[in-house]
Formats: sequence, C-alpha cells, structure tokens
Amino acid sequence: MTIKLKLSLALAFLFAVTLLLGGLGIYYLNQLADDARAILKDNYTSLQFVGSMQKALLTRNSDPNSIRTFETSLRRQEANLTEEGEKELVEAVRVDFDRLRSGNRPDSLTAARIQQNLLQLGAINQQAMFRKNNVAEQTAKDALIWLVVMGTFCFVILFSFIINFPGYIANPLRELTRGIQQVASRNFEERLHFKSNDEFGDLARAFNSMAHKLDEYEHTKLADVLFEKKRIDTLIQLMDNGIVGLDEKKTIRFVNPVACRLLGVEEADLVGKYAPDAALTNDLLRTLLQHLVEPAMETQGAGGLLKIFDDGKESYFNRQTHVVTLTRTGENQPVAAGWVIVLENITAYQERDLAKTNFIATVSHELKTPISAIKMSLKLLDDQRVGALNEEQKQLVDHVRNDADRLLNITGELLNMAQVESGQIQLTIKAVKPVDLVQYATSALEVAASQRRIRFVVSGLSDLPAIKADPDKATWVLVNLLSNAIRHSPEDNVVRISAQQLGNQVEFVVRDYGPGLRPEHRARVFDRYFRAPGQNGQVSGTGLGLAISKEFIQTMGGEIGLKEDIEPGAAFYFQLAVA
Repeated sequence: MTIKLKLSLALAFLFAVTLLLGGLGIYYLNQLADDARAILKDNYTSLQFVGSMQKALLTRNSDPNSIRTFETSLRRQEANLTEEGEKELVEAVRVDFDRLRSGNRPDSLTAARIQQNLLQLGAINQQAMFRKNNVAEQTAKDALIWLVVMGTFCFVILFSFIINFPGYIANPLRELTRGIQQVASRNFEERLHFKSNDEFGDLARAFNSMAHKLDEYEHTKLADVLFEKKRIDTLIQLMDNGIVGLDEKKTIRFVNPVACRLLGVEEADLVGKYAPDAALTNDLLRTLLQHLVEPAMETQGAGGLLKIFDDGKESYFNRQTHVVTLTRTGENQPVAAGWVIVLENITAYQERDLAKTNFIATVSHELKTPISAIKMSLKLLDDQRVGALNEEQKQLVDHVRNDADRLLNITGELLNMAQVESGQIQLTIKAVKPVDLVQYATSALEVAASQRRIRFVVSGLSDLPAIKADPDKATWVLVNLLSNAIRHSPEDNVVRISAQQLGNQVEFVVRDYGPGLRPEHRARVFDRYFRAPGQNGQVSGTGLGLAISKEFIQTMGGEIGLKEDIEPGAAFYFQLAVA
C-alpha cells in the first residue's frame, strides 16, 4: 500500500468522523428547532389571540373598536386550530359572539359563556405548551447522550490515530534526515536500514545507492580535484594584482608573489599562519586586515586607496576585501568560507588624474591674470577721462565685461575643484554669525538680482548663535546657491533665504519659485559636471558649483542637500555646527 493511499484513507476516515458528528448534531438541532417552532406557532400565538379576545370582551362597552378587535383575533384563531378540542370551543365562541353582536340574547349570559370558552381554549394551549416543552427537553437529552457517546468513540479512535500515525511518517523521515546529515559531513559509508514496501522503502534503497556511488566518486575523483586546485593556484600566482586568501578562521591559505613583494615577506612565512599574528610585525598586513577585525567593515567589496612604496616609487593600490561564501551540496543556506583581499595597482590612473588636476589648476591660475587685465581695461574704458563711448561701443564693452565675468567665475570654480580633487582644501575655521554670511552674499548678488527684478526675502536670522565655519568657503556656498536661484527664477519674483537652529546645528535654506528640478535629476544634482536642463531644454553653467559646495560643506563637518516635496521651484539647504 502506497503512502498516498494510506494518507487518503486516513483523511477519508477523519472526514467520515467529522461528517458523522456534524450530521448527528444537525439532526438533533433541527429536531429542537421544530419543537420550539411548534410551541411558538401553534400555542403561544393562540394564547395571544385568546388574551386579545378577552381584553376586547371586557372593554366592549367602553371601546367602540373592541368588537372589530375581537372579530379579527377570532378569525385568526379559526385559522390556527392545532390542538384537539380547539375547533369545538372556537365554534362555540363564534356562535355566542354572533349572538352578542346581534343583540338577540342577554349580553351578560352570552359574554359569560364566551369568557368560559376562552378560558378553556387558553388552558388547552397552555397544556400543549408544557407537553411540547417536555418533548423538546427529551430531544435535547437524547441529543446530548448520542453526541457524548459518539464523541467519546471518535475521540478514542482519533487519539489512537494521532499517537500512531505521525510516527509512521516522522520516524522514516527522521532516519532519512540523520543519514543525509552524515552524508553531508562526507561520511559516505552511512546507510538506511528501515524496511518498508511503500515509498519510504524506495527512498531508503535510493539513498543507499546514492551513498554508495558518492563513496566511489569520493575515491575516484580525488586526483581530478587536486589537479584543478593546482590549476587555480597557478592562475593566482600569475595575476598582476596582489592577492591574499584567508579561510573562515582568518588563517592565510594562499598569497601570490605580487602580494609577497608588497608585504616584504616570503610566501613560506605567511601561508598557514594566523593572519592577526602575522600582522603584528607587518604594518601593511595590519591595514589590510582592518575590515576583518571590525565586523561592521566586513562588507562585500569593501575597499580603500592605499599608498605603498613599490618598484622604487610611491604607488597607489585599490584595496578590495571580498567575503567568500559557498553553498554546500544539498543545502540552501550559504556559509562563510573566508576572505580574499585584492590589491589592484592603479598608479598609472592616479598619476593621470593628478596630472589632469594640476593642469586644470595651472591653466585656471594662468587665465586669472589676463582676465583680470581685461576687466581693468574695461574699467578704464568706462572712465570718461579716457574718452567717451557711443552707445554701440558701450554695448560691446558690456558684452566683453559679461564674458570676462563668466570666464572669471569658471576659472574660480576650476581652481576650487582642483583643490577638492587634490585634497588640499585649506580651511580657516572660526565663529561666524549667520546674519553676516547672509548679508555678504545678498550684497554680492544685489546687482545680478536687480537686473532680473528679483527681491531677496530674508527671515529667521534673529537670535541665532554663531557657527563654526570658514567664512570664505561658507559665503561661497551661499553665493552659489543664490546665483542658481536667481538664474532659474522668473523675472519679478522673490528668492527666500531662511535660517533656523536644529539642535546643535544651524540650517540655511535658499528657496526659489522657478521650474524646479525633475525627479530624475534630483539624485544627480550634486554630481560633478552634471547640468540639469532648464525649462526650455537648454543647460547652463559648468556643473561644478553644487559639487564644490558639497565638498566645502562636508569638509567643514556639515551637511548639504535638496528639500523634498517643494513646489513650485526648489529649496537647497546646508547645515553647519554651532560654535
């Protein structure tokens, strides 16, 4: 007999037991419902009609509607004759009522007979109610007895079923689980010994066959595994990057010649050693193991830039620490298998990047001198003592001045970016009043704002504490944010500058009412050289202002960002610590 058939029979038995108990309960509940319905419909209703007729009979002289009420109740009672003797009494009441209503006989005698018949009619229905109530109680007792007997019988059978049947399923599974765990531990000599003619027996025979084949495979494929290991070791030895491999216990398992050269240690002195012990006398190895000693740093691909003296010069290496996990055969959850530390030589890229930064800084610095000379010449041209200019010449001078200002701004941004990329941002941190920063920035942009008829609205600057900042860098950031707000605001509009204290920091917010930023541009607005298109699809600026602002604020220990859900326009903010 198969397990499927056994489970089907067991479930069919449970279904039959449930059906039996449910059917028995439903049958007796219907019986009780019928008895209660008979009492209410047959007898209680008749008592209501009798009471109504008695009341109408007593008030016939004072209530003009009593005769109609009596007639209605009598007609309803004539349609509800359910007990023996009810029909004769109702017919007698009908005869006397007709006489009473016609007035052919004395009222008192007729009313007395009607009253007497109504009392007998009520007594008949009361006795019927008591009799039917006894029948309902007997039905309830029978139902309780049958349910107790059948429930006890079913409970005994189900209890025996619950005790014995799970063992029939669980014991072979427990034995199979134990065997699988042994095979997973590479004990391929494990066998299952329970015998059965169902699927469990087939499973045991299949498991024993599998274990036997794995045992043979373990012994016949060992040479192939060793060959593949040598192939992988050779590839690691030939790689140009420095590679150090550790197991889950932080024991060094392999190290290639490049890593040995950088560490200044022979391979034989590293392989098989506990890495933290070997790092006690090696500063570079101790630096490489920082991500392993600090659990919070143990993330996939955790890296960092290292400067190492190699090949007769200072070289740059990108450190990558990879967590190695593997899933054993037959398992679902991966387990830790160690770490691989890779040192990638990026000296050539770093030198090119440094050369690019130095070139930008040099060119920007050299451009500032002729641009300043151009501005000085333009200022002299505006002097009336040199000579008067006609309107066309003045327009040309204005165009040249605007172009010179734009070039000066671009060279300034390039110089700042060169400082940022070289890591040589020079700060002079001091206590600065927020009102001074805002006044200086708004004064510097007053002419540019007036040309577009844009007003500055300042709020929240009173009673703010001083902040710790480099006044030049902080002012530069605020000027950059205000310049962007002016450029993207429509004419005849306002730009709002507000400040407030948030804990131990002061937050500055610059808000404009222009077209704002698209959702896909918000995440990239602080990236270098990124320029968001304007309302007409055109781009302006160098894409460096916000990137430089971010570097300046973060170097001063602050935070800068873009406010969410601001419409219309955009609101940029930065926060600096209280002095």
